[in-house]
Amino acid sequence: MAANKKNRNVAIIGIGQTQYSSHREDVNQPEMINEAVKLALQDANLTKDDIDCFMHGNMELFEMVHQPDLWHVLGTGAYGCSEFRLTTGGTTGITLVCAADNLVASGMYDIVLAVGFEKLQEGHTTGGITNMADPLWGRMLQTGALTGTCAADVINEFGEDRARRAAMKHRIIMDQHASRNPNSHRSFGLEMDQLEDLMENSPRLVGDLRLIHMCSQSDGACALIFACEKKAKELSDKPVWIRDHVTTHREETLWMYPLDLSQKEEPTHRKAPRELFERNGIDKPVEYFDVFEMYDPSSWWGMDWIREFFLLEGDEHIRMVENEDIRIEGKMPICPSGGVVSANPIGATAMVRVAEAALQIRGDAGGHQVPGDVNHALASGFGGTLWTILVMLEKELDWE
Repeated sequence: MAANKKNRNVAIIGIGQTQYSSHREDVNQPEMINEAVKLALQDANLTKDDIDCFMHGNMELFEMVHQPDLWHVLGTGAYGCSEFRLTTGGTTGITLVCAADNLVASGMYDIVLAVGFEKLQEGHTTGGITNMADPLWGRMLQTGALTGTCAADVINEFGEDRARRAAMKHRIIMDQHASRNPNSHRSFGLEMDQLEDLMENSPRLVGDLRLIHMCSQSDGACALIFACEKKAKELSDKPVWIRDHVTTHREETLWMYPLDLSQKEEPTHRKAPRELFERNGIDKPVEYFDVFEMYDPSSWWGMDWIREFFLLEGDEHIRMVENEDIRIEGKMPICPSGGVVSANPIGATAMVRVAEAALQIRGDAGGHQVPGDVNHALASGFGGTLWTILVMLEKELDWE
């Protein structure tokens, strides 16, 4: 078998998303999940009886319900069926994608339905992650999942004024994308002439990370249906093929304090794309990909990580933001959906990146569709102890 060749090719043939909101008080957890599942089944023109295996993912710590998949069979339809439950922090949704791809590619199942969700209003997300940083020594840089370290690093490298302006410009562009996505949780109608005011007056969270920069917590669910090549070609007029994916993670404290202090560790956000692109023969990723749905927990990270994901050097990534190349109509559209800063149902968030990238390839993204043909798409997930996952999607099955 050729290096990196799957036993069977796998495609996404069904996509379902709920609307994302701060409070979905009109439904309970199984009912909300069922909305996404029904939409995915309808999209694929299937019934639950056509599904060989179900996959379920959320951060159960946040809602404080143990083994929620047992209750949620009322919404997934998985009662009496094969099912797997996965949780990997912020990457949960995209871990489900990778696992579903592996299950189908292995030949174990022909059709798999995966659903990621979160109903964060019913739990205490902050309480679940408050111990990520020392509340005394780290108070100027990090509190829980809120960190100002990225802002500090970018400011040190590029200067305060340029860095702050680029981060806020990234945020405004993401908000303008979100305004075109009917499922988005947060869309404020921001305009570029508000940049100065937002830079000065948005409340600070920690360091130079401000409230406007940061993602929120959202309620919502996303479901995807995966099929082997034979089934995908029989069932779908426009399957989206999963070409490859990579997972890279390292223990956070080992990354911050390496044994050899003279060596700077390669960030997982650079290691993952480097490995993925090398084994797929992609040497100019900005030219190759037509869209990138990035897991951007804050505008500082979203702006800074462009450099790592596309293996750029110097200030190329900041210039992409300053020149507005990341817009839907730009040279390298990033997060046409509005990204994580616009909707963050944690267990679904990373799956939404894949779902939105797949919709772009199909040409079904509606008001936030990238103009022209979208043949190659990239989606990322991030979470836990510096855990990075990347998924490559293709319109045509032509890379073999």
